[in-house]
Amino acid sequence: MNKHEIHCRYFSQEDLLAAGCLDIRMSLEATEESIRAFHDGEVLFPEKIVQIFNDETQERINCLPATFKDKKFCGVKWVSVFPPNPTKYGLQNLSAVIILSEIEKGFPVAFMEGTLCSNIRVGSIGALAAKHLARQDSESIGFIGAGEQAKMHLISMKTVVPSLKECRVGAKSSSEEEQFVQEMSAILPDMKFVATNSDLKKATDGADIIVTATSAQAPLLKAEWMKQGAFYSHVGGWEDEYEVAKQCDKIVCDDWETVKHRTQTLSRMYKDGVLTDDDLYANLSDLVSGAKPGRESDDEKIYFNAVGLAYVDVGIAIAMYERALAAGLGHDLQIQREMIFEHAKLKDWVQM
Repeated sequence: MNKHEIHCRYFSQEDLLAAGCLDIRMSLEATEESIRAFHDGEVLFPEKIVQIFNDETQERINCLPATFKDKKFCGVKWVSVFPPNPTKYGLQNLSAVIILSEIEKGFPVAFMEGTLCSNIRVGSIGALAAKHLARQDSESIGFIGAGEQAKMHLISMKTVVPSLKECRVGAKSSSEEEQFVQEMSAILPDMKFVATNSDLKKATDGADIIVTATSAQAPLLKAEWMKQGAFYSHVGGWEDEYEVAKQCDKIVCDDWETVKHRTQTLSRMYKDGVLTDDDLYANLSDLVSGAKPGRESDDEKIYFNAVGLAYVDVGIAIAMYERALAAGLGHDLQIQREMIFEHAKLKDWVQM
């Protein structure tokens, strides 16, 4: 091999799945490690770059970098979010790719499909919060939303709260609910599934764990549906009425400083002056590090909001890369054979 050749490994979604990367326990471990590394100052995490193409629909492409100094990896997630896709084209609304580089020479080592990692991260953050904040004897979980992030949440929640027995789901259409039930019952055959024909109250009223994972910008979840002792994981933007948070005993975020500048329910409340910094109980890192306790009584109503921290995506992607590489999967991707001015035919390729 020419000493100036640069190669990296390409991993498709199928490569990652075949390597066993849809492993919730692996992703939970990587998530906890990432949060601790960030807490210890081992992560470089610049501001993301957002390009919004439609303010009304929030169609956008984001660039989110992070570096793990101790692991000597730099990564970036390039993610598109196009909420109209399912209705307009019958396609998923999120797609992503991830690039990993080593930071000794600065060369890329992996180019990966990133939608799997992104969805696993969403589920893992919610599940990590549930590990600390949900009742561990919870038996029922209710969903508003039936997309890929809802499905990943169910797998992740069942991993950390194995006592879950019943799943209720409410979505925009009965066909979405039926698809959710069909796909998830094949993975979790011992769980009872209830499609509610878009009855959001039936989906969530009295559930031990509630998850809203939609692209809606409306107060879908009502405070009266949240029972004593319930844990609520808020995934999207504006999905619940203000009273949901107001009645909760604890409000926890993945990162409050990030959340309050976005378009979540909590950030709307902050901007409207009905929620202050003092109303926040903790960030997830406080619970992972042991700085603060999680759930302290069976009766607490607890609200969790994750806006998404891309350094966690990069941390999970590193774990996926190492597993897929060890499994011998993926394909070689040649970046260059020689440096530009070493090419013998360069004089024939130059155009002036």
